[in-house]
Amino acid sequence: MRTFSRLKGLPVYELASGQKLGEVCDVSISSNGSVVGLLVKKGAFIKKMCQVKVANVASFGCDGIMVKDLSALEPMETEPEYTFVHNQSLAGKLLLSEEGEQLGLVDDVYFMEELGTIVGYELTDGFFSDITNGKRVIKSIGPPAIGKDAIIVTVKSR
Repeated sequence: MRTFSRLKGLPVYELASGQKLGEVCDVSISSNGSVVGLLVKKGAFIKKMCQVKVANVASFGCDGIMVKDLSALEPMETEPEYTFVHNQSLAGKLLLSEEGEQLGLVDDVYFMEELGTIVGYELTDGFFSDITNGKRVIKSIGPPAIGKDAIIVTVKSR
């Protein structure tokens, strides 16, 4: 299991040559709540955004993401349905349970690397609340309903 915050900024390397292809800057998320791919910025001065689909990742390491070869890096032909920090951002969005309970604001997502399935959300109630009470993690089951104003999830019972 991995969080987006641990992926952000990691370099992406080609296994065949050891060449650095770029750095992870965001994740592409489908409307059914799956992480479809990693958004990668490449280039030294002029940053170009590309995508690596989760299925094309050879391994997720602590210090880098490994892909088989350069063909894993695909140009962005269309905007992703949702991302974590860029367009249609999930960060800062209100998270509600199916029962209508306000759970908090999304601060990070937990997902299974191999499948891209989001399994949990790290929530914030604001800076001062985070300092005094800490952030909370909510585990979810099934796909979320992602809307303009909120994300609705089925909370996994403890």
